[in-house]
Amino acid sequence: MNLLPHDKQIEIIAALTEGMSIRSTERLTGVHRDTIMRLGARVGHGCARLHDYRMVGLRVGRCELDELWSFVGKKQKRVSRKDKAVTGDQYVFTALASASKAILSYRVGKRTGANTEAFVADLRERVIGTPEISTDGLHYYETAIRFAFGNRISYGQIIKTYVGEPPRDAARRYSPGTVVAVDRQVISGVPSKISTSHVERSNLTVRMASRRFTRLTNGFSKKLENHEAAFGLFVSHYNFCRVHEATRVTPAMSLGLTDHPWSIGELLDAALGYEPTKPRVKRRFHVIEGGKNS
Repeated sequence: MNLLPHDKQIEIIAALTEGMSIRSTERLTGVHRDTIMRLGARVGHGCARLHDYRMVGLRVGRCELDELWSFVGKKQKRVSRKDKAVTGDQYVFTALASASKAILSYRVGKRTGANTEAFVADLRERVIGTPEISTDGLHYYETAIRFAFGNRISYGQIIKTYVGEPPRDAARRYSPGTVVAVDRQVISGVPSKISTSHVERSNLTVRMASRRFTRLTNGFSKKLENHEAAFGLFVSHYNFCRVHEATRVTPAMSLGLTDHPWSIGELLDAALGYEPTKPRVKRRFHVIEGGKNS
């Protein structure tokens, strides 16, 4: 079997993590787009395994949770009854440590109660103690956080009101809406700060660093497994390779998981060559209500 040289694999992954599309990477590297897609999917799923094993036992003081809108195959308004449940809107649930800027947990799937509960449960398995939590006004969070962390956790919600269009209509909003009112509600405990500014800023980083998440693009994901792999690659590159401008170190260094910024080659080797027989945290993939898990 013909294999790409290691240097060429690094070149491809570096291009994908810088926000280039599959076809632009093909033109830049001279590698066929099918090969690029297969490599990206393989590395992305390897990064998900790496995240499951390394991002555990984390001590963080405060977490911010949010959902990033995206879609697979077609936008929700064009989804018909004949389409599979994995088509249309797919939200990326993200938990960000506000101090280290590390992405602690993530989940790709529909914006449902089942996915919210599984996402919060995954976060609970990764962090030590009970960090302070801030979320937006998604009503599924209150029950999920109470079940996973208990009633004593310091938890607050920030609810923003936008002018002109409803906040839920994310698929039609191609630029940030104008905020006309902000309501902060204490759900439990005594949170010192209720804000989701850091995780919302990380959403912009996602859209800039992965072509599949750009709002106006023809490079969107056609398969959910490739969509998950693309985000898995972004998360590991973000946590282990990118030096954050505010902290001057990578998020993984801030958490004490590594002592230096990883190169693309180190990330590639870890994703493809490091497959623990029993990961410390088993990733729960998306849950589709009324259908089967995939």
